[in-house]
Amino acid sequence: MIGVLQMICKSCSHVLLSGVERSSFLDSMTRPGLPYLAKRGLKRRVAERCRKISLCPHCGVHNGPVKKCGLLKVVHEKYKAVSGSKKGDQLGVREFHSSFDAAAEHNKEITALVGRAQESLTPLVVMQLFLRVPVADIPLLLMSPGTSSPADLILTRLPVPPLCVRPSVVSDLKSGTNEDDLTMKLTEILFLNDVIVKHRSSGAKTQMIMEDWDFLQLQVALYINSELSGIPLNMAPKKWTRGFVQRLKGKQGRFRGNLSGKRVDFSSRTVISPDPNLRIDEVAVPIHVAKILTFPERVTKANMELMRKLVRNGCDVHPGANFIQQRSNNSKRFLKYGNREKIAQELRFGDVVERHLMDDDVVLFNRQPSLHKLSIMAHLARVKPHRTFRFNECVCTPYNADFDGDEMNLHLPQTEEAKAEALVLMGTKANMVTPRNGEPLIAAIQDFLTAAYLLTHKVSLKCDCHCSATCNLFCLIFVTSHFLLLLRQDTFLDRSRACQLIAAILAGQDVAMRLELPPPAILCPVCLWTGKQIFSLLLRPSQSCPIMPNLRTKGKQYSGGEDLCPNDSFVVLHNGELLAGSLDKATLGSGSKNSIFYVLLQDWGQTAATDAMSRLARISPAYLSHRGFSIGIGDVTPGPGLLCAKHELLSAGYKKCDEYISALKAGKLQQQPGCSAEETLEAVILKELSVIRDHAGKACLRELHKSNSPMVMALCGSKGSFINISQMIACVGQQAISGSRIPDGFEDRSLPHFPRSSKLPAAKGFVANSFYSGLTPTEFFFHTMGGREGLVDTAVKTAETGYMQRRLVKSLEDLCLAYDLTVRSATADVVQFIYGGDGLDPACMEGRDRPLEPVLVGKRVCKSPLWG
Repeated sequence: MIGVLQMICKSCSHVLLSGVERSSFLDSMTRPGLPYLAKRGLKRRVAERCRKISLCPHCGVHNGPVKKCGLLKVVHEKYKAVSGSKKGDQLGVREFHSSFDAAAEHNKEITALVGRAQESLTPLVVMQLFLRVPVADIPLLLMSPGTSSPADLILTRLPVPPLCVRPSVVSDLKSGTNEDDLTMKLTEILFLNDVIVKHRSSGAKTQMIMEDWDFLQLQVALYINSELSGIPLNMAPKKWTRGFVQRLKGKQGRFRGNLSGKRVDFSSRTVISPDPNLRIDEVAVPIHVAKILTFPERVTKANMELMRKLVRNGCDVHPGANFIQQRSNNSKRFLKYGNREKIAQELRFGDVVERHLMDDDVVLFNRQPSLHKLSIMAHLARVKPHRTFRFNECVCTPYNADFDGDEMNLHLPQTEEAKAEALVLMGTKANMVTPRNGEPLIAAIQDFLTAAYLLTHKVSLKCDCHCSATCNLFCLIFVTSHFLLLLRQDTFLDRSRACQLIAAILAGQDVAMRLELPPPAILCPVCLWTGKQIFSLLLRPSQSCPIMPNLRTKGKQYSGGEDLCPNDSFVVLHNGELLAGSLDKATLGSGSKNSIFYVLLQDWGQTAATDAMSRLARISPAYLSHRGFSIGIGDVTPGPGLLCAKHELLSAGYKKCDEYISALKAGKLQQQPGCSAEETLEAVILKELSVIRDHAGKACLRELHKSNSPMVMALCGSKGSFINISQMIACVGQQAISGSRIPDGFEDRSLPHFPRSSKLPAAKGFVANSFYSGLTPTEFFFHTMGGREGLVDTAVKTAETGYMQRRLVKSLEDLCLAYDLTVRSATADVVQFIYGGDGLDPACMEGRDRPLEPVLVGKRVCKSPLWG
């Protein structure tokens, strides 16, 4: 309203533009097919031009700026822009001021305020102005003459919503009903109208009527928006209410809380647990949930007997049915009561039986926060006992789930079409790779990686007789005492152990699968199979199996020489047989296109990849259960060599820091570019202390045995890193806040245990102890300071990134790929002429960090497969 008032004359209601300008803007505004954004830009230019005009070109009356004054008042500063040079102008100002003479006689205080007097635009005055706006000027105000006018901005009648919008609630505490906030506010507005009518008829003071008028205006404003700011204390409402704005806006409002997202039927939620015996496209559903979630199955000739059985079982026996809807009379019957046998016999084709959730039903599985497409996927249900949803750990990554108390939601689609769509578009098999960059997201994790590494890693063939190196292998195989040593090596398995391990994969769909044990790697004196051979069976169980993947890639610990790599970290997979290399995160895990599962997915399809992953998930726990894999205090106990090396490193580091501090005091410390002497000292000391932890970590690796459990996990990439190991065994290292050492706090020191302004490593957050040796009280305090910063960062970042993502998604949600290969918005505006600039789907790109080569087609270069 204020925008319109600034554009029109406050006397004749014409738009404040001269004839030529008005015609020019009018022609531009009424041009057919002009986009809305262009019209807004033109209106902004019209408003800027009108704001600069102080005399109306039509009636010659002064016009000044229009402003909001107080809570609900609008004033017109009519003579603000009047120049003091023109006598005619000054005459108009004097006339305006003289109109206050009669009031000044009765109240002397007004005389001092006359100079600041402004024209008050009451709703009635503004209404009259808006009604007089010429029809020809309405397009300049960005309105359509046929459908809207400026007068529509002012409410003369209040729309009252129906009772279903503002229902009454019967109160349990007191007699009568509790009325809705909107009803109470409407009651107050009616009461105030009656008060004003009564005061006018009884001849009350004008001041009282004006107060009633202002209060009525405030109540109408609060009815629409109850969060108005700047309400005077004497008029402020006693109790906070919810206006229309509050019912619509925000997370709990109508749009976000009840329309875009809402509570739904046929859904369940409970705690999640791992189950490696399930396939990656399955989810175990508790019987308790399966009896409540129902699917409306139509009775046909094919399923008549099954439906009769389910009806007989009723509500309490699974699989059963809860309701039946008969086609003949369209009535719904609850199967907990009544003669179920009779109902079963009376079943007819076309009746709908609301049966329990059963095995192989398609369900949607979701974990919040749903930050990407793969946070909700379709699984096949497996009804199991106990109280949790269970699924294969390989599917944790897309959901970002762990089993420390997480809960997940399960939805049961209610039509055959919905089931088919869910399986094809949202199925776990169909979403093994992320649409972000085409890397596999569903892959082996944690225990599976550890087991695969231990099963396939190289055994060091050494004997403890003092003979030449050439006879080591001979000794291992033929000497009885060394043969026992060989059997203790995890990667060699005798026939019984190998068969027992392979039998672990015979479950579910693979229960009747034919397995062929390959020829043993060692024949005499006992047949022995290697872990690599066992792993090969997961990919190709028998010679008749057509799946024969090939892969040559570097592993996590690759150090050169390809298949002669000393760390056995160059993986060679030939026709489904693992010939060389120990498997780790790089070849089995997510986030790499060089992984075995990615090769299987691209070359042999979804089923081959999921089958191999499910077999690995079943064999890994079986292998680890027999071998054993745990961490004890012995794994993090430093040896004498490590303690000595750590002591030397600390002494050298502290000595260097003392030298830097002495150099600063003597003024000899060479300053770094752009840094003061203090900043330079902090930088050099921080660098020196960081090196101590790195060197201590390297010393750990040299000292630890290959069988050390934390070491195994760090090497295969299943969990942890070498930094974690060095912190547990050697030295926790420098604690940082905002990227620098712990700052001085109260009284110029970090803690009261140190001298003032001390620059020593211990006083500024360096933790020389390890978690094994235990932290001193001051070290513990510094360590918690660093940890607190991490926690606060995490909490703050979650909120910030969540809101940022919401804004991004909201701005991009209407983009779609049109049939002409352009990316367009909902208003058909072109955003990209070809999707991504190259027309390629990232999920289908096999390229590994290389730019796409243009392909020569005939005589022209084709840069995109979509262009033919």
